[in-house]
Amino acid sequence: MRIEIHVLQNFAPSNLNRDDTGSPKDAEFGGYRRARISSQCLKRAVRKYFDENQQSLGFTDADRAVRTKRLLEEARRRLTKDGRDVAQIDKAVTAALAAGKIAMKSDDPELTQYLLFLGEGEIAKFVAVVDKHFDALAGEPEKSEAAGDDKKKKTAKQVKAAAKDAAPKEVQEAVPKLLDGGKAADLALFGRMLADLPDKNVDAACQVAHCISTNKIHSMEMDYFTAVDDINNDNPGADMIGTVEFNSACFYRYANLDVTELIGGFRGKDKRPFGLQGDIALTKKTVTAFLQAFIHAVPTGKQNTFAAHNPPSLVFMTVRTGGPVSLANAFVKPIAPSEKQSLVEKSISEMDSYYGRLVKMYGEGGRTASAFCTLDDISIANLKEKKNSVDEVIATAVAAAFSGGAA
Repeated sequence: MRIEIHVLQNFAPSNLNRDDTGSPKDAEFGGYRRARISSQCLKRAVRKYFDENQQSLGFTDADRAVRTKRLLEEARRRLTKDGRDVAQIDKAVTAALAAGKIAMKSDDPELTQYLLFLGEGEIAKFVAVVDKHFDALAGEPEKSEAAGDDKKKKTAKQVKAAAKDAAPKEVQEAVPKLLDGGKAADLALFGRMLADLPDKNVDAACQVAHCISTNKIHSMEMDYFTAVDDINNDNPGADMIGTVEFNSACFYRYANLDVTELIGGFRGKDKRPFGLQGDIALTKKTVTAFLQAFIHAVPTGKQNTFAAHNPPSLVFMTVRTGGPVSLANAFVKPIAPSEKQSLVEKSISEMDSYYGRLVKMYGEGGRTASAFCTLDDISIANLKEKKNSVDEVIATAVAAAFSGGAA
């Protein structure tokens, strides 16, 4: 069972997502230049929304994940007790990470080689393993390891293997086993990749598209700004001069959520856990939270400068058993406002018309329910089940996804 969400959102002048030059991101679509906000930026905004509204969404710390290179620092904070020496803690944690094939940066032993996306449950279990085997991990290396440490230069792979083998066998077995996702909502939603532990990768339950503008972007606008020194009264001129680029666009935003994958369970002969490991209550909570966040979360780029806090004008959700369908091609031909219809109104009309043509040509695609709401009072012929609020739309989608054990 899959939930799809389609959003039309018109932003005032802004620079919500910048490229490497500081300009608003863009892309060519349908032969025209469009404004763009990357999927990574949107997913980050969703995770920040989870952070800021964790209590109201019903999440606990145990339901969440963190993305960090500073696992050593976090484990050190939790293990600093009973007068333990910090150097010994660092040695024990680093050894336990090595046992799990997770190496530290050679030029900064405080950081892991790459960002780790770990559930709170995984971190807690890891710290418990270090705590249980602390003396063995923090002690001197065995003679067999020291004897093999010759002066020949080792490859990175050999160094990792030697570090792994130096840890107690119990730790070598325990650390990989605890990397099971930890039933973390955001980890199950967005997935992860661990380069050295591919069998511990997590498939994302949701897909988030780069959102693009329904209208074409003729050129980037440029804001020329100055700042004046408040104390220096002798100089009437500016003490700082700069420019910032921005644009304004109506964006089509799309995501889909595989509820069955999110629920998860255990698969394969080894009963490997995935998703939220069959926890229906947590899955319902996560689905509702994701849909709320996708609607309400706004990227934070340059918001202190532009304050582009503009809610969506249309939210449309479908629940279906068939494959996902984006409606981005409704805007292959850029939308332009007219005297009778605004950019937003024409975008809504075109999306409605395109959806009708899709259904006529391909059928409903296993649609079991759909709902929409809109700020604009315009005629809509093909989107089904108009609701008064986004809360009603979300409730309809969640109820359909879980009705009769459908998910």
